[in-house]
Amino acid sequence: MFSEFDLDKRLLKAVDKLGFEKPTPVQTATIPPALAHKDLLVSSETGSGKTAAFLLPTLHQMLVKAAPETGSRMLILLPTRELARQVMKHFKQLAAFTHLKFALICGGETFKFQRAMFRKNPEVIIATPGRLLEHIEHGTPDFEALEFLILDEADRMLDMGLSEDVLKIVSCCNVDRQTLLFSATLNHRGLSKMMAGMLREPEAIRLNSVRDRHQNIRQQIIVADDSLHKGRLTDWLLSNETFDKAMIFTNTRIQADKLGSYLRSRGQRMGVLHGDLEQDERNRIMQLLRQGIINVLVATDVAARGIDVKGVDLVINFDMARSGKEHVHRIGRTGRAGEEGLAICLISPQEWNLMSSVGRYLRIDFEQRMIESQLGKYKGPHKVKASGKAAGTKKEKEKDREKKERQKKKGKEVKIKQRHRDKKNIGKRRKPTVQIEDKPTPSGFKPLMKKK
Repeated sequence: MFSEFDLDKRLLKAVDKLGFEKPTPVQTATIPPALAHKDLLVSSETGSGKTAAFLLPTLHQMLVKAAPETGSRMLILLPTRELARQVMKHFKQLAAFTHLKFALICGGETFKFQRAMFRKNPEVIIATPGRLLEHIEHGTPDFEALEFLILDEADRMLDMGLSEDVLKIVSCCNVDRQTLLFSATLNHRGLSKMMAGMLREPEAIRLNSVRDRHQNIRQQIIVADDSLHKGRLTDWLLSNETFDKAMIFTNTRIQADKLGSYLRSRGQRMGVLHGDLEQDERNRIMQLLRQGIINVLVATDVAARGIDVKGVDLVINFDMARSGKEHVHRIGRTGRAGEEGLAICLISPQEWNLMSSVGRYLRIDFEQRMIESQLGKYKGPHKVKASGKAAGTKKEKEKDREKKERQKKKGKEVKIKQRHRDKKNIGKRRKPTVQIEDKPTPSGFKPLMKKK
């Protein structure tokens, strides 16, 4: 029970209103040391309840301790606008019975409006690094009295190349602060550099890592011939699977728009979300999804993190994720808070080896599924290596050998190219790379010779 953490009554009232009964493992492990004002380094999977894990202890300390006269008290840094808005939503819910105010600082809002928000001295700043750094360069925010610094999805910030921006922001913060860093993995190459000088004797809490299995998510693969075949399979799945809401991920914005147009023509209630859309349009689409006006969202990886919509019980990877980490964050949109979910990857011949690599890295045994009415020519590789990757047949190897032999025979008859620089070097100490027939040199001085 949350009452065991001895939190402020106003926070417990908000928790009861939200219907939270038992704390999740990450909340149980994080809240006590955070209340003890320790710096923390936490590794936990998506959808594990880590937002409440860092908000509850920090908000409690802000409520029981007198506030400084000026400046913000807590800064929460997040990699994307969607994740920032999601944390803002959780903050509103948990701080509903308190006097604490916040400011959301991210792209998509006017600079002038955000400067006005800073002048009101909100206790909590929820921001993305890029926009916040712009304000710092203009001398707008004051973090000299900052008490809490929280970095959520730190590994994602590194993947997006935001490490330098983050370090510049941290250098402007109060040194005597409490820092909580949350990441899907603590083994990221650049994480140690980011942590140096940021955390003071941190306590590491390792829970579910990226490679731990999602026990409550069924993961299937369906082989497909090409993008057109994938489109037909996607339409069939949306028409025949039982789900409340579904998310479909593509690797490119162009593919997201193409798929969105096709599914819309097939009568699906869907929307498209990617980085080219204006912030107002992105907010509108997310609102339609939450209200149930649309029940399918086609998105790129920009939306893979930070979206927490209730009722997403089907995820379709139209394009296979490029890495194991991206795959985990995609399927993490379903099966949240212990609920059941289904994740389906559509695999073309070119994606089979990528799928095998992702499965091997994450230790996943994908369940192969076939839809009788939508079968294509590709049924999977004829032969598979021990690693799960496709193995070439003897006929293919023989064809490759014959091709190489033909190329070698042709290569013997290739003419040597006559280069201008070789002609210039005739008669000088440096020998040309290709022997060229001697031609009478023009009259003039004899070239200098080395003394014997």
